[in-house]
Amino acid sequence: MTNKIVLLGITLLLFFTGIGNTFAQDYKREFYELKTYTIKNEAQEKAVDAYLKNAYLPALKRMGLENIGVFKVRPGKFVIADKIFVLIPFNSLDQFEKMEASLAVDKSHLSAGSDYITAKHDTPPYQRISSTLMRAFSEMPKMEPSSVSSPRTDRVYELRSYESATEALYINKVSMFNEGGEVELFDSVGANAVFYAEVISGDRMPNLMYMTTYENMEKRDAVWKAFFGSEKWQELVNDQQYKNNVSKADIWLLYPTEYSDY
Repeated sequence: MTNKIVLLGITLLLFFTGIGNTFAQDYKREFYELKTYTIKNEAQEKAVDAYLKNAYLPALKRMGLENIGVFKVRPGKFVIADKIFVLIPFNSLDQFEKMEASLAVDKSHLSAGSDYITAKHDTPPYQRISSTLMRAFSEMPKMEPSSVSSPRTDRVYELRSYESATEALYINKVSMFNEGGEVELFDSVGANAVFYAEVISGDRMPNLMYMTTYENMEKRDAVWKAFFGSEKWQELVNDQQYKNNVSKADIWLLYPTEYSDY
């Protein structure tokens, strides 16, 4: 019993400090913010688009931030397209911390985004904004903006969130991606990953998130078929050490806006 308590304590310590099994690589790992705008109509969509395109993204680029992705929900039967996702990479938490203060004094940002920034309470440009802060996996410490070159409306950017029942099971799932070889498997079947990351602040914790990209839905379906049919996946899914480490999976099929960096 004593040994189990010590092991649990170590597991929780690694979770809350965010170091896991990646001591040597931690200094390289990027941070990501995923901002999600919930909108209710076309007027709000146009307002958020105009702000992001003309004010927000240009301001972030003046701060030295690059590879900013902006995505919308792909249309489909029974799909509610009420979200706009903004993915921002940071080299450090210091960059993230300074972002809002820089926006507040950026005169070009304030001018170009004035309609959005000074919107009245009865005509808001969005319903709500949620923010998730993440840290890149050790096996993919840097974002790789997708090189997919098909028409933007055809592309599939698949964003996934995997929740776990406990912190220990969450760490186990992260290990399955890193040490277990799931990241390598995605690469081998041509999934074109943009990022894999641990969520360090969000409303679905404990969870991880990642994004893969495809030329179109047909390519996406073919890659997932190859993934699930691979010997490596059969090895992982039947490995007792990785059992029951995901309790819920959320999947968003997206496409990049015309002003997204990729």
